[in-house]
Amino acid sequence: MLKASCLALAIGLGALVPAALAEESEADRVVATVNGQPITLGQMILMRQSMTDPMAQQLPDQAMWDLMLDQLIRQTAVAEAARDSAGLRAQIELQRRNAMATATVSRLAEAEPSDEAIAAAYDRLFGNAEPTTEYNAAHILVETEEEAAEIKALIDGGADFGDLAEQRSTGPSGPNRGDLGWFSADQMVPPFAEAVAAMQPGEVSDPVQTEFGWHVIRLAETRLREAPELAEIRDQLAQMVLRETVETEIQRLVSEADVQRVEDIDPALINDTSLLEAE
Repeated sequence: MLKASCLALAIGLGALVPAALAEESEADRVVATVNGQPITLGQMILMRQSMTDPMAQQLPDQAMWDLMLDQLIRQTAVAEAARDSAGLRAQIELQRRNAMATATVSRLAEAEPSDEAIAAAYDRLFGNAEPTTEYNAAHILVETEEEAAEIKALIDGGADFGDLAEQRSTGPSGPNRGDLGWFSADQMVPPFAEAVAAMQPGEVSDPVQTEFGWHVIRLAETRLREAPELAEIRDQLAQMVLRETVETEIQRLVSEADVQRVEDIDPALINDTSLLEAE
């Protein structure tokens, strides 16, 4: 079982390993050859890192070395028997490019954003931000205006809002007595947000229609949310700056590349898998 899983892993890594070790280094030391094809120390290291089988983790280094080298020898011998085809060549090239692109992005993502860059991102997002009004409300959602009007009348007559929400609301907040917690206007669909913004704390709305049905809303309280302190969201800002840095570098590489598109190709050919069988 262990040998079979190792062989499958080795075959899966086969197209990626050479590209990952393109530069001459100790990792390029040849540890065996199969019909003149080299097996390198780097390939052995990558294979070892990728093995997660608990049984394999318990093997001593010599046993692990012998096991992996045997599997890489088998892989190399089996690979030589593969029938060359346009599809296989395309697959290998796509895997090579993907490995190289992934390595580039990983290298770019290793850089820690500077304090200055994080502060600039904070100023960009919150430098001119006004306090945001947030609402704490509950609602009862039903299908028809008539049912919503009936519920509003019951509440006006002294019925408990939370009890009615549990009994009759079709929304996911029903079992929680209709409670929606705190939210800002931009988190709700416009008719709902407009109705809440026009209410006073303690007030219960007339029926309000949205795409989800008819609502009876009770506003509990409002508050002003100030912009967060930089220290509170520093980690999120650092991740945002890092993503922007990586994307900017990708865009630079693409813009500086010599790209030439061939226009006279029928787009329908993308569906012709028989072309992949050509040798």
